[in-house]
Amino acid sequence: MLLNHLNYIRLFNGTVKLLFICFLCGAGLIIPEKAFAQGKSTVVQLSGVVASGDSLYGVPGVTVFVPKAGRGTVTNEYGYFSMPVLAGDSVVVRALGFKHLTVMIPKNYNKQSYSVVLELKEDATLLPEVRVFPYPTEELFKKAFLALRVPDEQKSAAEKNLNEQLMARIFDNTSIGPSANFRNTMDMQQMYLNKQSMPNQYNNNPLLNPFAWGQLIKQIKNGDLKRKYKDD
Repeated sequence: MLLNHLNYIRLFNGTVKLLFICFLCGAGLIIPEKAFAQGKSTVVQLSGVVASGDSLYGVPGVTVFVPKAGRGTVTNEYGYFSMPVLAGDSVVVRALGFKHLTVMIPKNYNKQSYSVVLELKEDATLLPEVRVFPYPTEELFKKAFLALRVPDEQKSAAEKNLNEQLMARIFDNTSIGPSANFRNTMDMQQMYLNKQSMPNQYNNNPLLNPFAWGQLIKQIKNGDLKRKYKDD
């Protein structure tokens, strides 16, 4: 009787252990599945237009990417973009000459698409000063510096200002001064006096004088020459 009771206790303990082991195995299979289902993010198709300020036109060539995933896209000529993201992602928008912009996708977002209109603000970036030297390479600059053949900027400017074509243009556009005007007037008067003092061949030769020919023709018509010869 006692032996049967002990066997019964052993059988009960073995059954409990077996049930406990089965429970642990079942829980081990169920818990990871639930955890995986809870950790899985929803895929969302993010699309939108990137504009600048109050402009109605989109900004082309803007980079839209997810840093942690390493994927992204670029806006087209109209400023439009579309790319797949996950719920909870941070999307960075960058463009040259504009401030960076970050778009957060809600973690509990359960729809398939997410549309946005992004407005970028201009960012004026001051570039460092760049000095231009009259040498194409660094070696030529070193040779000229060591040989003390640095070009004289003032001399080059003076030679440029004394260019023949430039001086001729300045001379043509310069007005006559008082002394030059007086000298020009005196030269014109001297030329007029010389012309008056020289004998005029057209006035001394009656055959070349049109007024003399006109007077002769008038005398012939009036018969003045006939009366003159009769009187003689």
